[in-house]
Amino acid sequence: MMSKFTMSAGRWLAPVFLICVHLGGPALGAAPASQPAAPEVTAKDLDRAFERDTLQIATPDARLHRFNTWIADDDQRRQRGLMFIRQLRPDDSMLFIYPQPMTVAMWMKNTYVPLDILFVAADGKVIHIAQNTEPLSLKTIESGGIVLGVVELPAGTAARLKITPGAQVIHAALSAPQR
Repeated sequence: MMSKFTMSAGRWLAPVFLICVHLGGPALGAAPASQPAAPEVTAKDLDRAFERDTLQIATPDARLHRFNTWIADDDQRRQRGLMFIRQLRPDDSMLFIYPQPMTVAMWMKNTYVPLDILFVAADGKVIHIAQNTEPLSLKTIESGGIVLGVVELPAGTAARLKITPGAQVIHAALSAPQR
C-alpha cells in the first residue's frame, strides 16, 4: 500500500513528464540536449569587422600602457563586441564608444574569455572597473555612472598594470581633461 504522499507524488510525475516531452524540455532523468558548437572568432576575424587603432592608459603611478584596440563605435559593433573570441594577447583591447555620455550595462553572453572592463567618462577618466568577469554570464555589469566609453582588456590586466579608477584612457574618441 502506498502512502498518501507517495500517491500524490506519483500523480504529479506523469503530467510533469508529459509536459516536458511536449514542450521539448528534458524529461525527468533525461540527459540534457547538447548545444551546437559556437563559432570560433579569431583576431583576424575581428580585424575584418572592426576598425583597429591604439589607445593608451596612464595609471596613477605615472606609467603609460599601450594597447592595440578594436573600435566598437556603432550599435552593431557594440552588440557584437568580443563575442566568440577564444583568446586575446596581453596588449589587445576593445574600445566601445557611445554616441553621448550615458549609463551603460554590459554582460558576458557568448564571451568565452574573462575580461577586465573599464568604464570611462567623457574626459577619459576610468570611473569603475569590473575585474575578471565571468565568461558566458548573463549577469549585468553596470558602469556605476555616466560614461562615454568602455575598454575591455584580458582579465588580470588591470591588477597587473595597476589600472585603478582615476586612470586616464588616452584616445581621440575621449576628450583630454581640461586644465
